[in-house]
Amino acid sequence: MKVPYLTADLPGIGGLIKQHLADFQVEEIPLYKPEGVGTHAYLLVEKRGFSTMAAADILAKALGRKNIDIGYAGLKDKQAVTRQWFSVEHLETARARGMELPKGLKVVEISRHRNKIKRGHLAGNRFTIVVRNPEWTRIGVSMDDPRQKAEAILERLEKTGVPNFFGPQRFGMRHDNHLLGLALLTNNPQAFIDRFLGDPDPSVDHGPVLLARQHYVKKEYERALELWPGHLRDERRALHALVKSKGNPKRAMFAVNVELKKLLVSALQSFLFNNLLERRLTKLGTVLPGDFCIKHDNGAAFLVESTPDAAAIEQVRADAQEISPAGPLYGFRMSEAQSVAGLLEQEVLKESELTLESFSGPMGAPGGRRPLRFFPTDLALGTDTDEFGPHLVLAFTLPSGTYATTLLAEIMKSDITID
Repeated sequence: MKVPYLTADLPGIGGLIKQHLADFQVEEIPLYKPEGVGTHAYLLVEKRGFSTMAAADILAKALGRKNIDIGYAGLKDKQAVTRQWFSVEHLETARARGMELPKGLKVVEISRHRNKIKRGHLAGNRFTIVVRNPEWTRIGVSMDDPRQKAEAILERLEKTGVPNFFGPQRFGMRHDNHLLGLALLTNNPQAFIDRFLGDPDPSVDHGPVLLARQHYVKKEYERALELWPGHLRDERRALHALVKSKGNPKRAMFAVNVELKKLLVSALQSFLFNNLLERRLTKLGTVLPGDFCIKHDNGAAFLVESTPDAAAIEQVRADAQEISPAGPLYGFRMSEAQSVAGLLEQEVLKESELTLESFSGPMGAPGGRRPLRFFPTDLALGTDTDEFGPHLVLAFTLPSGTYATTLLAEIMKSDITID
């Protein structure tokens, strides 16, 4: 899901990320520190090449628990070296230390606390990212040019903020999570299953998955089930239900894990937010009459009165980076913006043929507000050389819910790889 650049007038450095696991490092900043006592064991796990969900699955199996027993605050990249906290209730510290884990997973710290780690219990993430470019490996090439380009972009973004777009990973490898969410929200089982199991695309589907999707299109459900890889459990559950019910799409849609379905509806909310943000990109930090704004220090949202004078008063605080305009995560409980800001938000919903009431069904969502921009902290930029050649190293801290790939896209002006 390609989005426009705020710094389109400044040349990017090009390059590639995630060429090697250690090129992308993430350290979770928890919302609170474990107290050292309590019924929940807190495990700081270093993951090399494992997604958060895969790591949680492995921990559950190693401890003889269910997946739901494993708590974590957020999802981390797979193609990376990451450190994040997991929690397990009624787990003795000695048992945690004695777990046998596969290569690439390591418990580096154990503590205890009174409650389970839940989604959102996260203050932010600290990133250290290597950007490589084949052109920089030539003998005699100076790293001054890419460094100076990156510095110019970062200087601009430190003043304006970074557009708070949801990153491409939100929409999946097939870039259609939001469309699956739309089918769920509008209760269209046939459209959901046709896209979830069919719609073969050789540019992203390969091997058995591509063949399975092709057999689904031919309504050869049993053959598709035979081909579908075992680790793609939800697709297999849906196909099994389809075979058992003799092609009933409602049964197949019902078989998909409810947490995954919530994520897909959330992807639709993300898509709509990106749409609204794109419309306001050229005036990213401008407060409009009737806007909702968010305080950066505590996340509190408030409504700006529908007058130019009220907007002008709050603009002073926005220019000081104390607050930012907030876009909609559409939902049935979301407070609506007013005046000019409200009209823009209504246009986005209307174009998608949705209303706030659309989000009130069984697969709906309450909604909320998200700042249109974010400000990286602890920024550091340097150059280095290793066995693979010279490269740039960027380090920064981002608040929870923001995407490093959004900042990197502004700097690189090139496609960002996702997992």
